[in-house]
Amino acid sequence: MIVVTGATGNIGRPLTQALAEAGQQVTAVSRHPAAVPNGVRHVVADLSEPASLKPALAGAKALFLLLSGDLHATGANPADIIGEAAAGGVRRVVLLSTLGVVTRPSGQTRFAMRALEDGLRESGLEWAILRPGGFASNALWWAESVRAQQVVAAPFGDVGVPLIDPADIAAVAAACLTEDRHTGGVYELTGPEVITPRQQAEAIAAALGSPVRFHELTGDEARTAMAQSMPTELADDTLDILGSPSPAELRVSPDVQQVLGRAPRPFADWAARNVAAFR
Repeated sequence: MIVVTGATGNIGRPLTQALAEAGQQVTAVSRHPAAVPNGVRHVVADLSEPASLKPALAGAKALFLLLSGDLHATGANPADIIGEAAAGGVRRVVLLSTLGVVTRPSGQTRFAMRALEDGLRESGLEWAILRPGGFASNALWWAESVRAQQVVAAPFGDVGVPLIDPADIAAVAAACLTEDRHTGGVYELTGPEVITPRQQAEAIAAALGSPVRFHELTGDEARTAMAQSMPTELADDTLDILGSPSPAELRVSPDVQQVLGRAPRPFADWAARNVAAFR
């Protein structure tokens, strides 16, 4: 049995599907009831309360750990999840971390994630760590404005980073969960090329087959908009990366190719597969 946390999100959903199609027994975990593929067991649990995972972990051999906002919940101690996994007999944990633990290690959330990485290494379990950069799916922030006004509004229109398709993260996670050769691996996951917000708008327009205008926001405008959906510290940190990516954040990693034997998918492929969100 493989347990997938965050099973209804952009990474967890394709990961659950891929594991089920490969014949693995899968338990999908999410905070709320949700539809899952046929044959997949679903368990509702809140990762800010690690004990709530016990029913999901019973009989499991591997765990995909995606914390999302649970890492930042008041009083949360995500290291306890690893303890619950070990106590439940789980042998392998694949942790979704972030490239920021090496490129921008001084932020509070980066400290917490790096501490979790270190705790996993010291747990005695088999482990692998995934460190993705920016997600292609962050373009869904623009879906409403594209549908209503045919506009993508973003700061730093001509500054890009190599965005990773969440489906590629899921594919790498599936390999790490099921193949012994990835034990102890730390993989930096990026897309195949640096792409700017303006170029993303062009790719969305191509997928739609209709024009999409790009409107460049000021930094203050972007900060105000982002602060409505994330902590101010995280908004500032994100804007720093988007506006002034470091050489390490611009680097195209070979790790997806190394794990999967194929190149990562370009942003245009993600846009074509998700075009319905922008119609």
